[in-house]
Amino acid sequence: MSSSKPKSAFQTGIENISKLLIRFMLVLIPIVFILNVSKHSTVTAFTFAVAIAICITPLLLPVILSSTLSKGAIRMSKKKTIVKKLDSIQSFGSMNILCTDKTGTLTEDKIVLEKYLDIHGQEDLRILKHAFLNSYFQTGLKGNIDEAVVARALQNGMNEYTEKYKLVDEIPFDFSRRRLSVIVTDGTKKQLITKGAVEEILSICTMVDYQGTITPITNQIKDNIKQISKNLNKDGLRVIAVCQKNDIPDNTDFSVEDEKNMILLGFIGFLDPPKESAKSAIEKLNSAGIRVVVLTGDNLEVTKCICKKVGINSNTIIEGKQIEKLPDSGVLRLLKKSNIFVKLSPIQKARIVRLLHENNNIVGYMGDGINDAPSLVNSDVGISVDTAVDVAKESADIILLEKDLHVLLDGVTER
Repeated sequence: MSSSKPKSAFQTGIENISKLLIRFMLVLIPIVFILNVSKHSTVTAFTFAVAIAICITPLLLPVILSSTLSKGAIRMSKKKTIVKKLDSIQSFGSMNILCTDKTGTLTEDKIVLEKYLDIHGQEDLRILKHAFLNSYFQTGLKGNIDEAVVARALQNGMNEYTEKYKLVDEIPFDFSRRRLSVIVTDGTKKQLITKGAVEEILSICTMVDYQGTITPITNQIKDNIKQISKNLNKDGLRVIAVCQKNDIPDNTDFSVEDEKNMILLGFIGFLDPPKESAKSAIEKLNSAGIRVVVLTGDNLEVTKCICKKVGINSNTIIEGKQIEKLPDSGVLRLLKKSNIFVKLSPIQKARIVRLLHENNNIVGYMGDGINDAPSLVNSDVGISVDTAVDVAKESADIILLEKDLHVLLDGVTER
């Protein structure tokens, strides 16, 4: 993010015009001087040549551009589109590719916890309890998922756990581990509770807990868990696994190394339905010559379910691990085949945006989270919303007053 934003097509065009005028001036001035010096004095010929140079110099170009773009920004503001950087207006209206995250743009962004299931897919309040302890006591940025867990737990009368348990330490979330851990105590024992993506949680679990009985995890159990998770994903639910460990040391400095030999408890499923307006907005964007590319950290099945409902071709979906070791040319070939990329890290998202920009496209990126900031910087025009996190709004060029593709389309049309 500390690197400078790439030059937009508009900035490049203005620079090219200025360079052309300067070259023209450097060639014309000596010719004018030579033609006049034979008929007039040297001072007169030189003065005339300088006057020609001043006339050719685009002195008023910045003023004209600024006033024109300012008028456009005022008109766009009436369409709920706030322009932070004036020179982004041209790129906003000229973009031919819009990259966007799934959550909140294609979906309602009203996440509700629907399921809390054990390893056999049966409802179990113990799963909700441990997820609640993790979400409530973690001190990082609480997202929609944490808020949904806390809200559902409080509905089920789990207020007492906020007083009974105390936070000892935590291992924060990051986009490579894709999980978050807290260490809590009730005064008699300490527990390490972790929640995160299903595959990442399975990779650190050696045991399973079913109705209080702990047994070693087997390949058959893993396959069954993956199948239950996949079925929930096909129904449009986002699934997060929950695990714990009781036999933890008394030290006060915990790290990622402690996330091993865990006991899998089960998983929680969230529903975030697609927006009713998303399908028509995507159709209108495509009609306007803007290709919509979905870049998300969510898994394949749940993304495919949502994209089908909003009318995005989901026949070919690329996962982040497929592009991890590919050269840029290979990623560009995949970009010609697919509009959906899943399980991406923030750096992979930014890489795709950069490659599209370098391949002579005018790329817009719409995002509102911390993980979207690198992509907002790499795009020709970064688009965020007024409810986004601060770092996303700071990185954006355009701010929408509503997180809706119709608002974005109105802004593009107005430009």
